[in-house]
Amino acid sequence: MTSPKLAIQTEHGRMYSRKVGAEATVPSITTIIGMDHTDLTGWAGYMAAKALSEDSRLPQSLEQGSMMRSLVRQAASAAADYRDAAAARGDRVHFYAENYALAQLGQTHVLDEAKHALESHGELGYAQHFESWWRDYRVEPIQAEVTVWNQSVGYAGTIDLLAKIGGRTCIIDYKTKTADREGIVKRPDDKVIMQLAAACKAEEQVVDAESGDWKPWTYGNDVMLLAVALGSTGSRTFMAPPAAMPDYWSKFYALRRSWESTRSIAQARSTLAEITPPPQA
Repeated sequence: MTSPKLAIQTEHGRMYSRKVGAEATVPSITTIIGMDHTDLTGWAGYMAAKALSEDSRLPQSLEQGSMMRSLVRQAASAAADYRDAAAARGDRVHFYAENYALAQLGQTHVLDEAKHALESHGELGYAQHFESWWRDYRVEPIQAEVTVWNQSVGYAGTIDLLAKIGGRTCIIDYKTKTADREGIVKRPDDKVIMQLAAACKAEEQVVDAESGDWKPWTYGNDVMLLAVALGSTGSRTFMAPPAAMPDYWSKFYALRRSWESTRSIAQARSTLAEITPPPQA
């Protein structure tokens, strides 16, 4: 996951501060959405079994118990390894997309460095299809990596891109996705609608992270909320349905309260207290 200047990783998840070096006081949008846990035990089990079955040392290990135990331990971490690799790839793709937008805006950028990082991992396809998406949708960037804040509810986050497309102002979130067996880029999880709804409901955006200067957020009305799935074989663009926004916002608000309760319980170290039987008469 990329790290905006004001984001800080804590024991309660990623949180944001009002200025560089200040205390983190509110959770990030993604930390709040992370309270909506998804059961991945089936997927984790499949990844472990797949890793073990594809290991070339498996036939030899059938006669060597110690080797089999070693292979099992390695296979058990297959899901975590896959997740970490996907997160690192997502960081590289987001870094490239951010610097591409900065270059288009005429601002300081390190686009060559970002492209080299993709190339060194054999991921130039992501850059090529991102650029194709940018041209096809005739993107007019307004700002890249916009950190926003909602004081009323208590959260902050960073928007990948604020831009105009077809004359409409758009809040855009990139999702790095793999392709299916037909080579079609997979669609993002619908949780991204919550992410976009929270971004839309921001109250402020940062002007200068170093000094802690903020200004009112003015892009909460009449905007299109887009999730762009970026893959090595293509891209797909999805719009969050306006009619669904109130329900997704309500769910986000409930998850924010759940995060607060979970943190309070952890800080208070609330736990069951064992008691003894009452004294005999």
